[in-house]
Parts: sequence; structure tokens; C-alpha cells
Amino acid sequence: MLNRHVFVTGMPGSGKSSLSRKVAGRLGLPYLDVDTKIQQIAGCTVAEFFEKYGEDSFRTAETNMLIELTRQQPMLISTGGGTVMREINRLIMRNHGVILLIDRPLEHILSDIKLDRRPLLARKGLGEVERLYHERIDTYRACADLVLVNDHDYFESVNAMERLLREHFAL
Repeated sequence: MLNRHVFVTGMPGSGKSSLSRKVAGRLGLPYLDVDTKIQQIAGCTVAEFFEKYGEDSFRTAETNMLIELTRQQPMLISTGGGTVMREINRLIMRNHGVILLIDRPLEHILSDIKLDRRPLLARKGLGEVERLYHERIDTYRACADLVLVNDHDYFESVNAMERLLREHFAL
């Protein structure tokens, strides 16, 4: 079992959700995806939330979700790509868990990101993905306690993430 939360961060398309879900299942850990939980509570997709209420409201919802999660048993948590950009979110994650960065090279993200599944990026195209990467990567790296470089195939990355968590938490 985990003794602290693991907050998984990284760019959209880095593998946060897919890797975390798979590794949580393998290790028998509780798992939650912040974006999915917000969608369930709000009754709309992230894109619809942005459209109806704006980005600031969504970021506030992320912060509130992080606060709520700190009151629950430790789990593996996939955060949204922009979560770490708010200082309060970094503080919450730092004080209540370990921050694991899925650091995927930009060229890998660009080569296979499914923009049709990411309406917020689809409107602006791959140039927006590249812009966000350069805007965020230093912050991601600066706040990370653990880093998984996701430059392999899916199963190699799953195995590497599982090893990283087993070693860090003596699982």
C-alpha cells in the first residue's frame, strides 16, 4: 500500500492516464483521474466545462478536487496537464504526496497525440501542443520528485513505472 498519494503529472499525450490506470491495476492500488472525476461531477466534458465556465473555473475545480483527495486514502492520481501550473496545486501535491512526472519527448507526443480526443487542443492544432510543452516543461521538471522518461513503447513504460513505484514505496 501507498503511504502517500502519487500525483502523476505531464503533458497531454504523455501517458499519465493510460500508464497510471494500468500500473494501479497491476499493483492493486486505488486510482483516480482528476479530469474524469471533474467531468462526472460537472456532468459535462472538460471541453464543455471550458466552454461554459472558462479555464479559471476549471482550474479552481482542479484545486478543489486535489484538496478533497488529500482527505482520502493514498492513491495513484492522474492530474490534468495544466494542474501543476498553479502554485497552490503544486503546494497541495508536494505537502500530501509524491509528484511523478511522465516526461515524454515532444516529438513522441506530436507523432501520436489524438487531437480529436482533446477538443481543447484540436482547435489550435499541433502548434498549440508544442507551445504548451515549451511553456510547461520546466515547471513539470522543477516540481517532480520522481521522473519516468516515457520514450519507449507502452508496455516498457508500464514496466518502468511499476518498477519506479515499487522501489520508491518498497511495494
